[in-house]
Amino acid sequence: MKLHLILTIFFSIAVSVLCAQDDNSFDIVINNGRVIDAETGLDDVRNIGISKGSISAITSAKISGTEEIDAQGLVVSPGFIDLHVHGRDNTEQEYQVHDGVTTALELEWGIEFLEKWYASRKNKALINYGASVNWPFERFLTFGSLSENKEQLQQGSVGGKLNISNAIRLLSPSFAVPVNNQQISATKVNIRKALNAGGIGIGIPIGYLPGAQAEEVYRMYQLAAVLDVPVFSHVRAGGLIAIQQAISDAMLSGASLHIVHMNSMALSEIEAAIEMVNRAQDLGYEITTEVYPYTAASTSIESSIFDGDWKDRLGIDESAVQWVETGERLNSENFAEYRDKGGTVIMHMMRPEWIRHGVASKNTIIASDGMPYAPLAHPRTAGTFSRVLGKYVREEQVLSLSEAIRKMTLLPARVLEDVAPAMRFKGRIQVGADADITIFDPELIKDMATFEGGLRFSDGIQYVLVHGQLVVRDKGMVDGVFPGRPVFGKYKR
Repeated sequence: MKLHLILTIFFSIAVSVLCAQDDNSFDIVINNGRVIDAETGLDDVRNIGISKGSISAITSAKISGTEEIDAQGLVVSPGFIDLHVHGRDNTEQEYQVHDGVTTALELEWGIEFLEKWYASRKNKALINYGASVNWPFERFLTFGSLSENKEQLQQGSVGGKLNISNAIRLLSPSFAVPVNNQQISATKVNIRKALNAGGIGIGIPIGYLPGAQAEEVYRMYQLAAVLDVPVFSHVRAGGLIAIQQAISDAMLSGASLHIVHMNSMALSEIEAAIEMVNRAQDLGYEITTEVYPYTAASTSIESSIFDGDWKDRLGIDESAVQWVETGERLNSENFAEYRDKGGTVIMHMMRPEWIRHGVASKNTIIASDGMPYAPLAHPRTAGTFSRVLGKYVREEQVLSLSEAIRKMTLLPARVLEDVAPAMRFKGRIQVGADADITIFDPELIKDMATFEGGLRFSDGIQYVLVHGQLVVRDKGMVDGVFPGRPVFGKYKR
C-alpha cells in the first residue's frame, strides 16, 4: 500500500477523534476559515485546534484556545513547501514566509559541509530548512589540487557567508574536468557520508558541469537507486534531448528523479517535456518536475550556462541579460567585462504562454528557485507562490485554487516523504499533521516584487504558523521567534 494512502487513512481516523482535551481548549484556534486539504479533498469552512505544534482538531463545532484567529473570508492552507531555494539564511526566509512558505529546501544544488550547515541553523530559522547532498562538491573533493578552494568553501560555510554564486565560483575549476573510475568511487563514498549528515537525496545540477561524462552521471543515478534516495537535477543544456537523457537514466537505473525548473530547461518545448514526465508517471516511474511562474531565469554569469553558443541555445542576446547588482541590461561591449567580474544575472528568455502551460499542467509542482538576497534579485525569490494564486488562479483562471494548493503542498510533500520522514506530516491540514499553516486572502493575494523595483513582501498573506507558532500575524513578522526545524534525510546519524 502506498505510504500516502496509509497516511490518509491514519489522518482520516484521527480526525474523527475530535481532540484530546476535555475542556476543548487549545494553544491556538483558527475559526471560520475555508480549509483546503488536497489529500482528503476537504474544502469547507472549519475550525482548527492546534496543540503542541500539531493539528489536534478540525471541526464545525465551536472550540476555544489561548489565542484565537478569526479566518472568516480567508483560506486556511497547509504551509507552502518550496523544493528549490538558494537562500541559506533568515534574510531570504523572511521573504519566503511572507509568500506563505513554511518549508524551504535547497535540493537542486545541495549544500557543502552539510553537517556544519545544519548545525549553524539550529534554533535560528524562521521556517523549516534542509538540503540535498551537493554532488558537484562531493566530486570536487576528489581533486586534491584544489585544497585552497576547499578551505575557502569551509570558511564561507561555517561563517554563513557562502551563497550559491560564490560556491559555484570556488567549485568551477573542477566543472570542466572529467573524472576517472577511482574518483567516481571516491565521490560515492563522499555522498554516502553526506547522506549520513542529513542530506535529502542527491543534487545533480549536471547543466553546470560540462566535464562530467554520461557514464559518471549514470553511476550517480545508480547509487541513488541502490540507496533509495531521489535525484534532483538541473539537466544538461540541450532542451528536450537533455530531458530525455535524465528520464532515461532514471528509468534504467530505477532512481527517483525530480527535474527542476522545467520552464527554463525546456523553453519552447515545455509541452512535450511535461508530457514525457506525465507519461513516465503513468508507467509507474517516480519522475516529477516543477516550474516557477516568471518569464526570466537567473544564475551566475561566470557559469557554463554562458559558454559556447549560449545565444542560440537560450534564444537571447546580451540585451536580455540583467545585472542584479544594478538592474542594468548588458550589451555586447560590456558582457565580457561583467563575466570576468562574476555575479548574478537575470535572463529574460521565456514567453508567457510557456509559463501558463507549465503552471496549469497536470502534476507540475510549484517551486521558486529563489536566489540569495539582493535588493534587485529575481522576484521569484519573494513572490512565487502569491503570483500563482493571484495571477494564475484569480486573474487568469488557468487552474483552480484547490489545484494550485495541491501543487504547493501535497505534491512536494509526496516527493520527499519516503526520503525525509518529517515530510509525512507536512503539506496537509489533517489531525496529527504538523501545524505548518498559511492563511491568506484569496481576493488580495498578489506578488509585489518586480524585475524593475526589486524585492518586496507579497500581499494577502495574513498569518503563517510554523509548528504551531505564529511567525506572521496580521501580515507582520512576529519578533524573536525561530520555530523552523531541520528536515533531514532518512540516513541521518
